[in-house]
Amino acid sequence: MSRPLLIGVCLASLLASPVLAQERAPEDRQRLLDLAYALGESHALRQTCQGETDQYWRSRMVRLTEVEQADQAFDAQMRERFNTGFASRRSEYPICDDASRKAEQAVARKGQALALKLSQSMREVRGGGPAPDSVAVDAGAR
Repeated sequence: MSRPLLIGVCLASLLASPVLAQERAPEDRQRLLDLAYALGESHALRQTCQGETDQYWRSRMVRLTEVEQADQAFDAQMRERFNTGFASRRSEYPICDDASRKAEQAVARKGQALALKLSQSMREVRGGGPAPDSVAVDAGAR
């Protein structure tokens, strides 16, 4: 399974949860902020090689904010973390090369770990159950 697809599957299980951002435990709220940052980093690094029109990770961030239905303050925090992650990696890797590709892989691993932790936390809250359909196969986001 490709790394973006795996991260998408993890995000899908997170996004299908009935728990809203403001109802999450503090450590899960921090993980959401960290995930938003990683999505911003991923967006910048992917655009470096795929071009400015690529919106793959930005669309995942939009979906995350829609599903979380966070209160205004936390929603603003998540968006700010995404934008900060984007700006950080955009300035650090302005061109597509081996270094930017390695950075993209490292960020993908970090995002995958965060998404897995969040999805495990949600399964515990929901009491298990089958994994939801994945948003990763949404053709419109590619």
